[in-house]
Amino acid sequence: MTGNQLTKYRKERGRTQQETATVLGVSQTYLSLLESGKRPLPDKLVRKAVSFFDLAPTRMPTDLRFPVLSPVSDEKLASDLAGLGYPGFSHLKRSRPRNPAVLLLSALNAHKRDVRLVEALPWLVLTFPNMEWKTLTMTAKAYDLQNRLGFVTSVAREVAEHRGHSATAQKLKRYEAELERSLLVREGTLCNETMTVTERRWLSNRRPEAARRWNLLTDLSPQNLNYYA
Repeated sequence: MTGNQLTKYRKERGRTQQETATVLGVSQTYLSLLESGKRPLPDKLVRKAVSFFDLAPTRMPTDLRFPVLSPVSDEKLASDLAGLGYPGFSHLKRSRPRNPAVLLLSALNAHKRDVRLVEALPWLVLTFPNMEWKTLTMTAKAYDLQNRLGFVTSVAREVAEHRGHSATAQKLKRYEAELERSLLVREGTLCNETMTVTERRWLSNRRPEAARRWNLLTDLSPQNLNYYA
């Protein structure tokens, strides 16, 4: 978020500099410096501003950097998904909303994930199609996650098509095409590297066509998701 954007959101919501400064925990003078671009906006203040102005989670700081994409435990990931409104984890205590792009790549960057968490990832793409895809794609490539991200995006796109959300489907199709240009030839899994040789052989022959196209061993398909309808 830039200083100009901060000013725009404040004015759109009819907030004074003094009101906003009080909520952000800074002086009005410092807020004026932030809005004029004379001081950089710290991530901590961006998070407060997103909450105060009730902005979409995609406005949260996108702290995607190579090679320091922080690992996330399954427990934390479930809580973060609940914080973004994923219905499958509505019974969990919600964490503060995180940028969905950061959450998505952190989830995919794992040797092994609980299947319920993997099933939630297309929902993340479907719900937040306006993520910062340029940064998301570049970071995915840096971590060799483009096949996983491409497949999850393709599943989300199929769900969008099924629901008749043509604009979202077209947008996701463009992102798929960008990721497919850097498709990894080697075969991988969708966060399930501990599967046995027998499981790998079975999936190799029975996986959905989309999984085959993205060189992944997984049986995840749109029709098997509880939010497909």
